[in-house]
Amino acid sequence: MDTEKKEQTVVTPKADAPAGADSSNGTTQRRTFQRGGGARRTPGKGGFRKSSRFGSRPKPEFEQKIINISRVTRVVKGGRRLSFRVDMVIGDKKGRVGLGTGKATDTSLAIQKAFNQARKNLLYLKLTKSNSIPHETEAKVTSSVVSMVPNKERGLVVGSTMRNVLEFAGVTDITGKVMSRSKNKLNIAKATIEALRVFDLPVSERPTPKPPESQERRSFRGGNGRDRRPRTPRTNTN
Repeated sequence: MDTEKKEQTVVTPKADAPAGADSSNGTTQRRTFQRGGGARRTPGKGGFRKSSRFGSRPKPEFEQKIINISRVTRVVKGGRRLSFRVDMVIGDKKGRVGLGTGKATDTSLAIQKAFNQARKNLLYLKLTKSNSIPHETEAKVTSSVVSMVPNKERGLVVGSTMRNVLEFAGVTDITGKVMSRSKNKLNIAKATIEALRVFDLPVSERPTPKPPESQERRSFRGGNGRDRRPRTPRTNTN
């Protein structure tokens, strides 16, 4: 149902105008009345008033991208069982990157499994001041062979799935190449991760992760009943 609007025009004559003057010389004010619910429009600003519940969402810790989704069929005694496999790359573009694979009967569940696995297998890269690698590196996974060479301010000269992994890791000024005929995206991504593992920081030098914001709020508000103060027993005055 459309909201009903009524417009009323009010003519206000000027203060210095004579009593018999024409009212067309006065200023015209237009008022808009709106019935029904909905956001109010602020006059003169040309926009809706934003409430606190429409605030911006917090930025996620990691950016993610699905590099491959495949349908897997397993033959059992009763017939065939269909499931989905998701290969995902995550990273914060500041030196942390991970690769994960998840398999489930539902696509959303497979994506969540892949994200959890990638988060467990994160690499903390030690990059140069220009966000490049210190020296040349090479790796091989099955039939996929990749190589990386640092370049001087030429940007990210890489293609294929290798580019996605390096972009999420925040690596620039690199010339990379896939030296194989294999077009398997998962194997190319694995080979890129293995090549970057040379620059992975040891566990003792890694920065401590910050606690999630949701847990901090829960502890501030009181959380469960164990965080509350114990009640004092009542004493009978009679």
